[in-house]
Amino acid sequence: RSHLNYILVNLAVANLLVAAIGSFTCFVCFAFKYMVLGPLACKIEGFTATLGGMVSLWSLAVVAVERWLVICKPLGQFSFRSHHAIMGCAVTWVFALAAALPPLLGWSRYIPEGMQCSCGPDWYTTDNKYNNESYVMFLFCFCFAVPFGTMVFCYSNLLYTMKMAAQAQADSISTQKAEREVTRMVV
Repeated sequence: RSHLNYILVNLAVANLLVAAIGSFTCFVCFAFKYMVLGPLACKIEGFTATLGGMVSLWSLAVVAVERWLVICKPLGQFSFRSHHAIMGCAVTWVFALAAALPPLLGWSRYIPEGMQCSCGPDWYTTDNKYNNESYVMFLFCFCFAVPFGTMVFCYSNLLYTMKMAAQAQADSISTQKAEREVTRMVV
């Protein structure tokens, strides 16, 4: 019932979504050695894989923020509760939809990639017919740089806080030891 469990289940559901749809599509297409399921299935698989991948990525950022809030306490006595975790999970799905829907609406597109057995965003076309370059930049900034920067910020602050706590504890132990020695010498 921990608030962290909500975020971890969210991560697991996203990964299960990618595994279920992506594995089936890849299995069938590998058997035929091309995207035999057609353009609609390609769009569905590309959308699902992108959606699940983005939910996973943003869920990791939410875990980092949760750990930062709980351990570093930048907001004082703020208590991260279940409803905060649920709200964080909802935000991951909204952000993921914002990243996965555009190719279905005309900003870029989903195409077969690699060995033509799975689909994803069009990373390759550069003639700007589908505005692929701007979509790829959007994915890089919004779906990589922002969550990655969030994780780096949160975990570096967490490491700093833990280092300071360990140093304070070490100082405290050495101080206690020195006081015991002084007391022993006085007695």
